[in-house]
Order: sequence, then C-alpha cells, then structure tokens
Amino acid sequence: MKYVVIDLETTGNSPAKAGKIIEIGMVVIENDEIKETKTALFNPNQPIPPFISQLTGIYDEEVADAPFFIDEAEEISGILQDSYIIAHNATFDVGFLNTELTSNGFPALKNRVIDTVELSRILFPGISSYKLSYLATYFELYHDDPHRALSDAYVTAKLFLKLKEKLGHLPYETLYKLNMLEDKLQSDLAAILDDRLEELAFQEHPDDQIKHYQGLAFRMSEKKNGDDSRIDLSFGEYLDAIYQEQGALAQAFASYEPREGQRQMSETIYDAFSAKKHAFIEAGTGTGKSLAYLLPAIYQAVNHRERLLISTYTTQLQSQLLEEEIPLLKKILDTHFNVALMKGKNHYLNLEKFLYELDYGSNDNYDFVLTKAILLVWITETETGDIDEIQLPAGGYIFFQKVSADAERNINPKSPWFHHSYYQLARRRAQKADIIITNHALLCTDMFNDYAFLPSYQKVIIDEAHHFEETASHHYGLKLDYIQMQFTCNYLGTAEEDKQFRTVLKAFNMEQKQKLADQWNAAIKEAKYDIDELFHLIERFVMSQQKNDKATSDLGRVQYRIKPETYQQDSWQLAQDMAARLRMHFQKQLDVLFQLKSHYSSTNGDEKQFLEEIAQMQDALENYREDLQMMFQEENEVTLIKWAEIDLKGSHHSVFLYSEPSDIAPILAEDFFSKKNSVIFTSATLTMGSSFSFIKERLGVSEDNLLTKQIASPFHYDKQVQLLIPTDFPDIKHGNMDDFVYAVCEAILSLADVTSGRMLVLFTSYDMLKKANHLLKEMMTDQQYVIIAQGVTSGSRSRLKKNFQSYDQAILLGTSSFWEGVDIPGEDLSALVMARLPFQPPNHPVFEAKSHQMKEEGRNPFMDLSLPQAVLKFKQGFGRLIRSSDDRGIVFICDVRIKTARYGKYFLDSIPDVPVHYDTTNHLMNTAENWFHQ
Repeated sequence: MKYVVIDLETTGNSPAKAGKIIEIGMVVIENDEIKETKTALFNPNQPIPPFISQLTGIYDEEVADAPFFIDEAEEISGILQDSYIIAHNATFDVGFLNTELTSNGFPALKNRVIDTVELSRILFPGISSYKLSYLATYFELYHDDPHRALSDAYVTAKLFLKLKEKLGHLPYETLYKLNMLEDKLQSDLAAILDDRLEELAFQEHPDDQIKHYQGLAFRMSEKKNGDDSRIDLSFGEYLDAIYQEQGALAQAFASYEPREGQRQMSETIYDAFSAKKHAFIEAGTGTGKSLAYLLPAIYQAVNHRERLLISTYTTQLQSQLLEEEIPLLKKILDTHFNVALMKGKNHYLNLEKFLYELDYGSNDNYDFVLTKAILLVWITETETGDIDEIQLPAGGYIFFQKVSADAERNINPKSPWFHHSYYQLARRRAQKADIIITNHALLCTDMFNDYAFLPSYQKVIIDEAHHFEETASHHYGLKLDYIQMQFTCNYLGTAEEDKQFRTVLKAFNMEQKQKLADQWNAAIKEAKYDIDELFHLIERFVMSQQKNDKATSDLGRVQYRIKPETYQQDSWQLAQDMAARLRMHFQKQLDVLFQLKSHYSSTNGDEKQFLEEIAQMQDALENYREDLQMMFQEENEVTLIKWAEIDLKGSHHSVFLYSEPSDIAPILAEDFFSKKNSVIFTSATLTMGSSFSFIKERLGVSEDNLLTKQIASPFHYDKQVQLLIPTDFPDIKHGNMDDFVYAVCEAILSLADVTSGRMLVLFTSYDMLKKANHLLKEMMTDQQYVIIAQGVTSGSRSRLKKNFQSYDQAILLGTSSFWEGVDIPGEDLSALVMARLPFQPPNHPVFEAKSHQMKEEGRNPFMDLSLPQAVLKFKQGFGRLIRSSDDRGIVFICDVRIKTARYGKYFLDSIPDVPVHYDTTNHLMNTAENWFHQ
C-alpha cells in the first residue's frame, strides 16, 4: 500500500477567501518505510500576510522567483496517483489542494484519505492535545522546523506509522466494531482494517488481561490485595522514620529539607483521630499537606483496620494523590496499604449499554460515531472505566450520558455484566481499600442519600475544604434549566421517533399498545409546549424586575432572587400554575411507563435491557416532578434560597432555576458531624486573622469537639513578593467606573512591561472584565501582549490556563473561579493584579438572602458574612502567585480600600508579611522595575 503524507503552508485559512498555497511538503511511505520526500515553494501572486510570515518564516522575497502552483501541479498529481493521502487535519489540506488543482484545470483528487488528527483521537484518547507540535513532543518525533511544510509532513508520516502500529495491536473484536463505524468516519480505514482482520482471524490476542464477551474486547482485572500488615512503631517513631534528616523522605529526595509544619499537621490529624474529634487545619502554601495527611491516614487505616476517606474538590488534586503521593509512599513505607478512587456513577462506562448502542444505536451524528470509536479503543486499555481519563469531542459527552453507569440500578449479581461493570469494580475496590479517594460532590450525595453510595467510614479528611459548604449547599438544593428539560424530552422522543420511548415500546406485544403510544405522544407534546411557555414566562418576569439593579453572576448572567413576596405576584402565580400542569404531563408519561412495565412481553430476549431503559426514564420524570414541586411551592421544612439566572448571551430561553438552603450548618451538624468520629478539614484558607470562627459557624461544627491548627507557609514571602497599592486611582464609589477601568488597564500594561506579561488579572465582575478586555486591546499599539479573557476567549478554565502558558507574553483576565484553584508555577506567572477586593455583590441572590436572615437575627451581615467571605477569597487570590520556594512576583491591588477603610487591615493581616508599597502609580512602577530586575 502506498501512502503520501502532505502538508501545506498557505496565505490564509480558506481558499474561498482567496487563500493560496505557498509551500507543499510531501512524504511517500511504502511498506511502512519513508521512501522519498518532495518540497516546493510557490509564488501565490499576492502578498503574504505578516502573521503568516512570522508563523512559517516564508516571506514575499523568498517566493518572488518561485514557480506558480500550475507549474508543479502535474508532478504533484503524479506522486499522489494510486495512493492514500494522509494529512493532519486532512479536510483543510485536501480541500485546499483540490481547489488549486481544479482552478488550474486539473481533476479533483479522488484518493482515499486518512486524517491523523481523527486517528490520534481514536487510538490515543488519553492525550490532552492533538496539535501536531504536542504529538511530536509526546511521541518524541524529530521536528526540525515546525510550521514548514516538509518538516510537518515528515512528522505526520512518523506519527502515522505510530498510529498504524497501534492499530495492529488492537484485538480482533475492537477492529471488527471499528470497521462497522468506518463509513461514518472521515478517514478511509476499511482496507487497512480488512487486511488486519484477515490476519487476526485465527489468532488469539496475547494480552490475557483483555476479556472477550459478546463481541466486545475490554480490559478488566481485579487487583489482588496484599497481605495484611501492621506498622510496628509508635506514631512518633513512624513519623521520625519518615520526616527526620536521615529518614525515608531524605533518602528518596537528595534535596529534601524537613518542614516543621508538615510534621505538625500529621501529628494534629492523628491526635484528632485518637480523640475522635473533628479538626480544622489551615496549612499555608508549600506545607506539603497531601503527604502530611496521608501519613496519619495510612497509619490509622493499617494499624486500626479501619477504612478512611479522603475527599478533594478538584480532579487535579485526585490525580496528584494517585499519580505522585501514593506511589511515593508505597515506595518508602515498609508496609502494604490499598487505595481506591471512587466517583459517582455518571463517571463510569456501562459496557452493556455501550454494546447495545454499538449494535442498535443511531450512527447519524459524527461526534457520536467518533466517541464510539474512541471508547472501543479505550476499553482495551482502561483499568477503571472512568471517563475523566480521556478527551471526548463536545457531543461525545451527550452520548456518554446514554452509556454511563448512571442508569445502572438493581443489577443482578448473577448477570455476567455485573462482573463486567466498571462501577461495580470501583465499588469492590473501594470495599477492600484502606483509603478511599473521592470528591466533595459524591461525599455530599452520599450524605444526603442515607450513605448509600460509599462504603462505610468513620474518619474523613476533606482537602480544599473552603469549597465544602458551597458543595454541600448545591447538593442539598437543586437546579432546573430549560435546555436540560427540553433535551430530556427530545431524548425520550415520541412513539414515532427513533428515540428512547420507541425503543422500549417496540419490544411490547399488547392490545393497548397504540392507545399507550397515543397517550405518551399527547403528554410529551404538551410537556414540551409548557416547558417552553414556563421558562419564557420566567425570562420575561425576571427581566421586568429591578430594571436598573439586576445582579449578575461571574459569567454575566442576570440573577433574580425569588423572595416570599414574589409568590404574591400574578406572573409568578401563573408560573406556579404552569409548573403544576407540567408535573401533570410528566405524571401521564409515568403512567404509560408503569403500564408498559406491568404488561411486559419481550420479543427479543432483551428483557433486562428494556426494563432498565424504563427505569431510567421513570427516574428522570420523577426527579423533574419533585424538583418542580420544590422550586414552585411556597412552604418548605428547610428555608431555601431560590433564584433564577438568565444567560443573555445564550440561545433563547437560557434560563436556570436554583435553590439551596439558607443555612447548611444545622443539616451538616445532624447528618454528618454527629455521625462521624472525626472529620478533618484542611485548606490554605480557613481563617480570618487567626480565627476559625467564621468557617466553624458556616459548617456547624461544635467547639467542644474540635481541634484547630494554623501552620504558616515555609516560603520566604518577604523576599519573594512585593505588594503595591496605588494612591491615585479614581474613586469608583462616585460613579467613575469607566475612569477606574481605564486606570486599571494603564496599570496592567505598565506592569506588563516590567514582567514581560506573564500576568493574571482578577476581577470581581464579568462586566468590568469585558470592559478591560476591550480597552486593553485598544490601548496596545503593537499588540505585544496576548489577552486571554474568561468568558470572552472560548475554552474551559484549564484550556485558558494552557493557552496562557503557551505564550511568552500573555495577560490572563479572570473572574470568580480564577481567584482559586488555578496553579501557574514558576516564571509563567510573575504578576498578579486584583482590580477590586472580592466582596460578593450585595444583590447576589444567595448573599442577599443570607444577609436578610442575619439582619432579622440582629447580627451584622457585613462583619459576620460579607467581610469573612471576601477575606478568604482574597487569600485564595493572593495564593495564585507563589507556588514554590523559587517563585518571585508582584501583587498589584487597585482597590485603595485595603489601606483607607477600617476593615482593610483584615485583608493585609490574612496574608503573610510582605513589603507593602502605598504610593502613586508612577512611583510604584519604578519600585516594581527596580525590585523585579535586581
């Protein structure tokens, strides 16, 4: 088989917009070896845009004497004859080449095509990026001149050979199922797959960890637990053997330096375990808190034969624990212990449902087909079935909802699929584990569902604990939104549509089948109509309220709190009536499902599959009925805060309804703290000043059963950080918002000149961020800095962070979520700007409701709620800058209140002692220049 790899450099992204080819690189592969290469420059007969020249290194003078494309077209066509065309993003290269060929009188190419982007996604689904430069680094492929055509073609050729090799190692069943999907993929793989299937027809796959069941090949193995062991040392001796200067950590790391705070944290946790007390431990950045809490957890679990739980907020920290800290401790500790990761059902693939979708599901949607192909390869490699291991296309996550273990209920332990269930495997591992790592979301779900999801435990360590109150409140509350409700209705479908209801209906033989189909169709049609009407009414109602004083979320959504007096308004009473009608439509659908279930008559032996499908549909409809009642009824046992959000940027009806308890503390006290022996909360931000009183009150922990400990960071902040506060900024209080934002932008650009960009700017409002983003781009004369703005630049928080780190001179603008959890170590981040102190807007629905409740109790909402929240968030923001002992940087705070207001000292007292400069902006920039470059 002959393959020709091509890569083009062009004057633009589209031939339809007068884009021209300026260079081609071609690499010929035969018998899996590179046989020849060709490269040629072309005169595009038009100027090359400057940014293309900067990217490729090809300038006008270099192509001035080059041939035109037509001069080389015949030779190019000859090389491509009777071959596969391979390209990285083949649609672009082949499309461009065909446009040039046909416009010069040559026939369009009809070759079979393979896209190495698509094939890489399928065969290596765990890679975080599929850019050619990233793949070249990942596979260690030589790349002498990136963005030049021959170099890129050569690397793509090497990549293709890697991909072909991987394809050759897949099991027969996987290749067979891929071949069933091949015609809907962009790559022409049929001949390659057919040849390989013929070779494998009578061979067994050599990997005995690969299971083969009902035409599916997948990896699934029960890890054997080691022998039970004990640590025959007192806890003090155990810590000595690890932490002391000649201990296990020193032997593992040549540069190890004992950290007093790390040992103090381990001792405090063990004391809490021994005394069956709860604990709050604030550990400054650099303490090494993961190891500090893992060591007492392992000692307690192994010596006392009891299971411990560790809960984190981010998957990033879970990965760090599992991939870095746990392997290190298994290496240095002379004892055996088992660790398991446990997540919610929606994270795990259900192989039975996946097989059903492969054999009977629709293949119309490209994202769905690509996702099926990705999952087919992934299940031959994963040991967990946890979807967080891989990258799916955008639509792939919608498909995954159909095949996740979320709908896995009442699974028969005698069924073979029970033993081939990733979720059940995770549960078995968790049951046998000494330590279970989970997340706050599943911990709270378990707590509020009578502890039905996690194996029993009495001791738990909650890392990133400043998120726990918010997570618990969200999980006790609810969320309803138009898009999800309509998606559910469309997913269920009518009796005539090729959707979920028709799938279960066609399995029944009963006289009243048509009558039930008609009842279902009428109910779902009415439901979809009333969902539309209900959310449209809420949208109009919210937009008519508080015309000049609407709260906005950190992403710019309009927010409106549903207050007790709201229920007296005619529009809201109409919404209540609509919600009641919608609940009735859902009940009619449930009645149809109940009748189908009670008259079940299988025609194809797939009884269990259809009963599960019905149970899944019933769950969705019953949940909506309950949520609608909770959201629209006036009286509740627990006082709930309810609010609506309108996304003005989104499609029509981007309306969201939320509720959460006004005070989660009594609920946690009853459902959590009273039932567990020891709950350890740890974070870098738990105190205001030196007091834990705010967090204790918010979480409902009793003082008489509590240990507290503050551990300072080992970093030398006085040498690593300079804090600058300008005296000459406009006063935002008196309506000078535009002047203030202009001053912020001037300071950003002046400071960026000192630090060469590498700056994170934190805002407290999305509106201010948008204005600053626009203004910064206007103010830059030569566009020397790349501006990346949350909510403006597309991409998730992690994607924006990666983009920021990939540029030499970039400025990253973020709102609420960027104040914490963004880790940008080293020289990638040298300056942190805070536009305003992070006070919650007074009209934010949750804050407004809690504030009102405090006033009624005779308390001061500012001192008891607003200020502590702002100080904790300020500490989180400050913590973004210094992530290691080698980091240096400047913090610039535009809000003069930190020096002039009586409460300003609470902010400064909450962070480590650093040099504070309070001066004019001009003087501050001189200070920054002198210090930063010393």
